[in-house]
Amino acid sequence: MKALSIKNRFCDMFFLFLCVCISNIYASQVVLLTGGAGFIGSHVAQALLRRGDTVILVDNINDAYDQKLKRYNLSQITATSSDNNLSIYEVDIRDRAMMDTLFKKHKPNRICHLAARAGVRVSLEMPEEYMTSNIIGTLNVFELAHKYGIKHVAYASSSSVYGNCGEGPFTEDFNISHPISPYAMTKCANELLAYTYYHVYGINSTGLRFFTVYGPRGRMDMAPFIFMDAIYKNKPVKIFGDGSSQRDFTYVEDIVNGIIGAIDNPSSYQVVNLGRGEPIVLRDFIATMEKVVGKKADLRYEPMPITDVLLTHAQIDKAHNLFGYTPQVAVEEGLRAMYKWYINEYMPLINGNK
Repeated sequence: MKALSIKNRFCDMFFLFLCVCISNIYASQVVLLTGGAGFIGSHVAQALLRRGDTVILVDNINDAYDQKLKRYNLSQITATSSDNNLSIYEVDIRDRAMMDTLFKKHKPNRICHLAARAGVRVSLEMPEEYMTSNIIGTLNVFELAHKYGIKHVAYASSSSVYGNCGEGPFTEDFNISHPISPYAMTKCANELLAYTYYHVYGINSTGLRFFTVYGPRGRMDMAPFIFMDAIYKNKPVKIFGDGSSQRDFTYVEDIVNGIIGAIDNPSSYQVVNLGRGEPIVLRDFIATMEKVVGKKADLRYEPMPITDVLLTHAQIDKAHNLFGYTPQVAVEEGLRAMYKWYINEYMPLINGNK
């Protein structure tokens, strides 16, 4: 019995030693997160902080939508941080010199690059802004990753790269050489740029093709927020086309889990879909929204813009195989969580009660 006890004690001590080693390795994660004040970025920042990572958050707080919401997002992130593991910089990723200073000061060993000018339709109105922010900004990120020896970049791509590519589900090996908006083109360019830096410098990267993300703190220029806001305020809901288009709406928490998985699992050069894998007809999505809000929508049909697609449908097997991505949240459940945020946090914020 004594020998067995000693053996057990040795095993316990060895296990504790392994835990300490793993903890030390894990604690060394310093993640430079661009676009951290935005919708998805703010949720990613909180997830990283909760698990003990150090986050270097970079965002230029641009005017793509109400800056009050971005400031609110930052306040939520700050409330999550502890032990001085969060630094926030109001910096434009196109400012190479300032970005270089941040890399030099904080020495990140992972990059999560989410900063971009988003929105398909608006990209027609200000293409230069999209080109410089999304392409030059991303070039700066990869150049600094090369300069400072960072061997993995997880970055935001988009389902818009698929254009009107036909029937789903969309797999990552589809031809994406025909983008139908300036925004989509910039995301295609980012994927090509990432491959170049993998080929020339050996920088691993994972391009994350997001499929119509929605949820609490959702962007005010995206359909889920626009629909919810209009239905709640008894305003007309614009439907582009006849309502038969389909979107692979994906809850933000599922997207964040995918992003964290990509950050933690460097794997050469990859592009992966992050969607739910279950597209829903737009009319049915609005009907679910009506059920959640408790009001009927006043629908107004308009011609579909040339930049809009008829279908998005993610094949998500690759992300599952690479890092266990498994979306959990159904559309109605996600919309209820979003509506709770809209009523309890967004409305008081906009009305000056927060």
